[in-house]
Amino acid sequence: MTAETAMSDQSIAPPGQYLTFLICGDEYGVGILRVKEIIEYESVTRVPGTATCIRGRMNLRGSAVPVVDFAAKMDLPVSPVTSRTCIVVLEVQAAGENLMFGMVADSVSQVVELGAADIEPPPSFGSRLAVDYLAGMGKAGPKFILLLDIDRVLSPAELLAASAVS
Repeated sequence: MTAETAMSDQSIAPPGQYLTFLICGDEYGVGILRVKEIIEYESVTRVPGTATCIRGRMNLRGSAVPVVDFAAKMDLPVSPVTSRTCIVVLEVQAAGENLMFGMVADSVSQVVELGAADIEPPPSFGSRLAVDYLAGMGKAGPKFILLLDIDRVLSPAELLAASAVS
């Protein structure tokens, strides 16, 4: 097995374009093809009985879309809503279904192109919870971008429960 084959066997983020955004001062990225749209933070209706990381649901052109606060999921301090706060609407796969959810971001940064040489596997250090959600670390100039494995941010049960609440 060559080094290239060993590298491709690891589940790390593929090369391509990534939308980057800030959450609690850290820069995260998700594959641009998973991003459906970016909208201003609007009123989000809290739904009793959902996980604390689910801020609630928003109306997106007639569809109720769950809104996730990744900071709360990571037990980080929740940022106050400002004029730069937005919701990144993402498509994920859960239990064989394509579902949408919104992720609260303190601000959106940019779209970056990352080649295979710019992406490293997730670090083996840090809290276990945080590392489980990472698909890799992207090198963009002098900084690193934490690349999210967006299908793992919510468990299938959490996502289906949040999507099913009427």
